[in-house]
Amino acid sequence: MAMDIALEQVGSTNLVGLNGRLDGTTSVALDAPLTAAIAGAPATIIDMGGLDYVSSAGLRILLKAAKQAKARQVKLVLCALHPNVREVFDISGFSTIFAIQPDRAAALATLG
Repeated sequence: MAMDIALEQVGSTNLVGLNGRLDGTTSVALDAPLTAAIAGAPATIIDMGGLDYVSSAGLRILLKAAKQAKARQVKLVLCALHPNVREVFDISGFSTIFAIQPDRAAALATLG
């Protein structure tokens, strides 16, 4: 199954919307747009509301993004995680690495 990536900008924040599955096949397609989003704004939100699956390869891409954001002093927020995706984050310890908000509005609010 494929993954759709939607890019938009709200003020000075880049939004990356994900739909589908983030796995070994699709994570490669996310790498460049996510890197560009982080490099191009002081804050990036990854809206995972349409993401119903994440594999270890998907987690690696997100971890790489977190490291890039930290190095560039960019705020990175994830939002709208499905319960099964949230469970993967909780089990893997990624819930402690990322700022996670329940929805896009809450994520935008935390960025001020």
